[in-house]
Amino acid sequence: MDATEQRRRNRMVLLMIAGIPLMVVLASTWLWYFVVRGDLDLVGVLGTANKGNLVQPPRRLDTVALRREGGAPLHVAAAEPQWTMLVPLSGGRCGSACEHSLYLTRQIHVAMGKEFNRLRRYYVGDVPVADSVLTVQTLSDGGAAPASLADLLATEHRRLTPLTIDPEDFRVLFAEYIAAPDTWYLVDPAGWIMMSYTDDTSYRDVMADLKFLLKNSSE
Repeated sequence: MDATEQRRRNRMVLLMIAGIPLMVVLASTWLWYFVVRGDLDLVGVLGTANKGNLVQPPRRLDTVALRREGGAPLHVAAAEPQWTMLVPLSGGRCGSACEHSLYLTRQIHVAMGKEFNRLRRYYVGDVPVADSVLTVQTLSDGGAAPASLADLLATEHRRLTPLTIDPEDFRVLFAEYIAAPDTWYLVDPAGWIMMSYTDDTSYRDVMADLKFLLKNSSE
């Protein structure tokens, strides 16, 4: 092979190497274009490793009026960015499903260890806590139930934030709960409801999801 042919081949190799990043950028741009347009469902095509059920499309908490006890508004976007486990309740009667979701999310929160402070818990009801009742006699940990839901939250769930929303907004945000009252939710640091869980999901699977999300999140 003469020197001219060798130089030609070397030049082609260099062009191919230089062209690979450009091809990747163009392919990524093409892919993103069709995902944004809704013509391509990457979740459906690739599948997911999460154990919870994806909420599609995600719903933002700040699209409704959230009120703390006493009536003060809460704006998730203005709060410290944290991943949130959210337990909903409609009708003001906290039975076995509600109490167990409160218990389960508390145990998961504690079990997260060093990641504890990157998580928080919300209780969201369409009836104020003061007007709600606890209908179980025995708690999930085997202890005797207190006299009211307010007492339960005050004694067993001190780090949980109770919130109230209007019934119409509740039905919009928590459609999965309306269908299955043992449903609770995971909310991302920006305030988007992005995953739901039921009693069918083990706490180990929930923790696996949380560890993956926290590992791959800056918040």
